[in-house]
Amino acid sequence: MAKEKVGSFDIGKFGSSNQLPDERESAKKTLKREFALGQILGKSKPIKKLKEDLDRISSCDVNVLITGESGTGKELVVRAIHYLSARAGKPFIPVNCGAIPENLFENELFGHVKGAFTDAACRQSGLVEEADGGTLFLDEIGTTSPYIQIKLLRLLQDREYKLLGDSRLLKADVRIVAATNRVLETLVQTNDFREDLFYRLNVVSLDIPPLRERKEDIPVLVRHFVRNYSRGGSQ
Repeated sequence: MAKEKVGSFDIGKFGSSNQLPDERESAKKTLKREFALGQILGKSKPIKKLKEDLDRISSCDVNVLITGESGTGKELVVRAIHYLSARAGKPFIPVNCGAIPENLFENELFGHVKGAFTDAACRQSGLVEEADGGTLFLDEIGTTSPYIQIKLLRLLQDREYKLLGDSRLLKADVRIVAATNRVLETLVQTNDFREDLFYRLNVVSLDIPPLRERKEDIPVLVRHFVRNYSRGGSQ
């Protein structure tokens, strides 16, 4: 049987083989928690509060909106939410909304059936199907067009979607976590972002503080990067 791994940690090596099943499961959960939260570096009050919030919301299977400036570590926070949740053993699928052209977005997200368009030689699953049972991370959600926002609204509202070229509705068993460095409330006021989609995404929100607001974390980060690069690491 293959050993379960979380990041670089081998859960199969954590705890004694003589442990009872409940004890082994508890040990696995402890390791997953330590790994997930350990990726978020810092000892400042904002970071401690962030970790407390992550512990609290991860067990609630609701949509989450992550806000914060570029470079504040939003994806690390989203991955922590996934690994701390009951969906941890299922896929984590990140989607960079700003990197997918609008004319390809629907196909990337939902997939298509054979014959849906000229080059559709066979059925192809989309990212929603690949994320089944797990977490779908919609990064840069503020860059999406009104057309794509309508498609996302149906996904969030009804947990249903259609493959391109198909009339059947499919169920989406995914947790949606979105992130943005834009102020969505401002985009709503200027009619650049749908208000109903904003409220569907913003069931729970977390704002990631920039480093200038937690300068006491700088030494922690410096030590981490020096240690990492001295061992030939890349991050």
